[in-house]
Amino acid sequence: MDSKNILLINFGGIGDEILFLPVVMSLKKEFPDSSITLVLEPRSAGVQYLTNKIDKYITVDIKKQNKYLELLKFIFKTWFHHYDIVISSGSNKFIPILLFLTGIKVKIGYDSGNLSKKLLTYPIKLNKNQYAVSMYHDLVMPLTENKTELPVIDVVAKEKIPNSVLIHPGVSKISIRKGIIKTIQPETWAEIIRKLALEGKRVLLTGGPDDFDCIEEILRFCKGVEFENLYGKTKTLKELAELISSAEKFVCSDSAPLHIAVALGVKTYAIFGPTDDKKLVPDSIIKLKADDNCPLRPCLWEKRQTSCKNPVCLKFNSDKIVAKIL
Repeated sequence: MDSKNILLINFGGIGDEILFLPVVMSLKKEFPDSSITLVLEPRSAGVQYLTNKIDKYITVDIKKQNKYLELLKFIFKTWFHHYDIVISSGSNKFIPILLFLTGIKVKIGYDSGNLSKKLLTYPIKLNKNQYAVSMYHDLVMPLTENKTELPVIDVVAKEKIPNSVLIHPGVSKISIRKGIIKTIQPETWAEIIRKLALEGKRVLLTGGPDDFDCIEEILRFCKGVEFENLYGKTKTLKELAELISSAEKFVCSDSAPLHIAVALGVKTYAIFGPTDDKKLVPDSIIKLKADDNCPLRPCLWEKRQTSCKNPVCLKFNSDKIVAKIL
């Protein structure tokens, strides 16, 4: 196949970047000598530690007040790099205009109306009612018959720690600031740790910089419990991925580490409250859900953009969670 200079645009958090990696994999299979540049937000630049399939990164801070100036600077950059193909995952009606302004010959994005049909080479029907990996992968269907079903990361798995259960309780601070609650209370996490330890499990606790407050609360509730606190021991996403790979079982929230575990094939138990697990993880993941009867569930993103004031979907019985993990 001809060598291609491909520009990919995928704004979002680390989890979104991991879910987008199958797009990169399939393009590399179709165009093995291609050069791939990924445009992403600064907060997600850590994905570079998880893959060697992306040649260059461009960060664009669309969270700034002057985001349109940031995007304009980005457009200017594209004019000097002679890209053959540009693909964007955004569904905003502005995206077709953005891609058109780059001047790149082949432009692929989601069909957002009449303008996208006129400005895009391939306007792709957006199907949100499927696993996010498949939703993103639809964008490359005009270019390749290759299909990468799950996230793939370039991390060598470590030897398994016998009888281990690794717990990553946190979610990103940006979610918390936005009022998006996707995890259980620190006290409930502490109960899970205590009960697993009493059952003879080797419990390991980890987290990222955003999880400091959550970890501190858990430690306060876990005084006298025998477990290993590994918080702060992993400095990069690659180190976290290596730690996850060493666990026999992994317990986490709906967050980026969950998608790392999927890529590594680790037996994973994930807390799901207001979000739709069918769109976020494959069937191999064991979904932990509360015994609530909320008629709106799942509601986050589909019916609301922030969590409700009384998230009964996150009121878990720790005994039931431990019983499933055991």
